[in-house]
Amino acid sequence: MRRVDRAADGDVGRDAYATGFPSIDKWLGGGLRRGDLVALGGDVQSGKSALALAMALRMAQGETPVVFCTSEMTHERVMERALAIEGRARVDDLRRGSLDDFTRAGVGAAAIRFREGIPAISSFPPGGGVEALAADIRRTPEAHVVIVDSLQGLAGSIRAQDEELAAAVRILKALAIELNLALLLTCQLPDLRSDRADPRPVLDDFGVQGAVKQHADVVLAIFREEMYRPGYGVEGATELIVRKNRNGQVGYVDLFFYKQWMRFEDMLDPDR
Repeated sequence: MRRVDRAADGDVGRDAYATGFPSIDKWLGGGLRRGDLVALGGDVQSGKSALALAMALRMAQGETPVVFCTSEMTHERVMERALAIEGRARVDDLRRGSLDDFTRAGVGAAAIRFREGIPAISSFPPGGGVEALAADIRRTPEAHVVIVDSLQGLAGSIRAQDEELAAAVRILKALAIELNLALLLTCQLPDLRSDRADPRPVLDDFGVQGAVKQHADVVLAIFREEMYRPGYGVEGATELIVRKNRNGQVGYVDLFFYKQWMRFEDMLDPDR
């Protein structure tokens, strides 16, 4: 009851970690919660890795111990993306060093903020399997939040991919409970059909024998209308759809995506 009363006063407690996106945190009861497996899915180039990294950056700057595990990027590429997101710069301009004075100042300010807090970055080889990843996570007991990018990077073979990935989802859910940490997993949508009447992702689009649909506590799906109906939707307008929420309601969050910076912003808190 003391915990309930603290929550009523705005204290979400130690079992939830704010993502830094207030609208998302509101739907999730304060943020990512210990013991939960959260799946974040989206179509190719919808920005799921960018959103996952943005959450990791904001959580780290909020002093939450977070590890960003990736099979998609090297450590250097993660840092490039982080500077682009936080400094509002194009990655190509960072690589070429062709920043104007204003952008250079923004990137420099982001780098200074990173000194105060940045997620630990762990790269795992594609196809390395979930057991190796789980062993790495167990070696970082100080982590309260682990973000894995992506589920498909855990498959060791194409032939047995669905079986392997379904098993990986079950293992990661069990790991979240065992280590009492919040675990966010980015996912491709193998069963998404972009030509259907409503291309918004649904639970069945996550595939892998229904493992995400069954075992994830929270399922989030990114939908950017401009990807499917160019000219009909506002460029950058994004729905983050809460398709499953084991301990709360479903609905959607309005975000805005600046593609040139790979940066998402909360429409209720756009200046963060």
